[in-house]
Amino acid sequence: MKPNEMKYDEADLRVISATGRFDAGESVFFARQLEYVKSQTYDVKRVALSALTLMPVSTAIPEGATTHTYRQYDTVGMAKIIANYANDLPRADVVGKEFTSPIRSIGNAYGYNVQEVRSAMFAGVNLNAKKALAATRAHQEKINQLAFNGDVEHGLPGFLTNPNVPEVTLLADGTAGATFAGKTPDKIVRDVNALINTVITQSKGVHRPNEVWLPIDQYGLIATTQNSTASDTTILSFLKSVHPGVTFKQVVEMDEAGVGGTDRMYAMENSSENWQLEIPMMIRQYPPQQRGLEFEVPVESRFAGVIIEYPLAFAFADGI
Repeated sequence: MKPNEMKYDEADLRVISATGRFDAGESVFFARQLEYVKSQTYDVKRVALSALTLMPVSTAIPEGATTHTYRQYDTVGMAKIIANYANDLPRADVVGKEFTSPIRSIGNAYGYNVQEVRSAMFAGVNLNAKKALAATRAHQEKINQLAFNGDVEHGLPGFLTNPNVPEVTLLADGTAGATFAGKTPDKIVRDVNALINTVITQSKGVHRPNEVWLPIDQYGLIATTQNSTASDTTILSFLKSVHPGVTFKQVVEMDEAGVGGTDRMYAMENSSENWQLEIPMMIRQYPPQQRGLEFEVPVESRFAGVIIEYPLAFAFADGI
């Protein structure tokens, strides 16, 4: 796209013109360049990190909110055989605990000095978008890191650190403990089945897993190892045949995610009804601000954490 074909952001133009650093033509050129650079960074968001592709993302919280209150639920009650005119019907209900977490801003910036703008105009080329791409990527990486690990200091809940998700203790076989590398295929199948079935049993059948997340090495192991010497079917293929509604995923964040840096796997009913990655404000770029001979573009996003309303829809196992 040529500079004279670009549109420009009027807010950027007003700020640039008000500084008096450029004449009218240069101001319009710079505003168009910023519009071009910003549009490039928006395109990059399509190549998302794991959290934004694996987790249900919600932007329902207003941008101006400073805290978010949510509830974790469990069902209670029972039914019984009754007489025709019974008036003492047993009650079923939903009980929940309230949790409040803060909403934090994430910020950084990029900028161009006056000479960079004039040189680009002189050469008839676009401003280098790498600075803006780096700022955008840094936001994405921070959101991804917070989504999985949270931030205790700032009170942000993360997925891996949620204390209410039940843990399954796998059996240790031989000298390799619970690791897949030291287990036979049938023992690996047993462990994965145990994790999947735990979600079903602990929720009394309310939740049924549709995904299993595995570390890189363990996924590769079950995808390439024969399930038995008498069959050319892999462990992964066998598990898929036994659990046709479950998708097995290779998730790098599961590497060393367990206690003591051990590897972890999850089984879950992955649905926005059970949990959400709350991002009240996606990445936003503001009009440039003058800093001496440089124009700095602030970049901001707002993050509220990973909210799990139904922890019994999940289960994890460490040390695989």
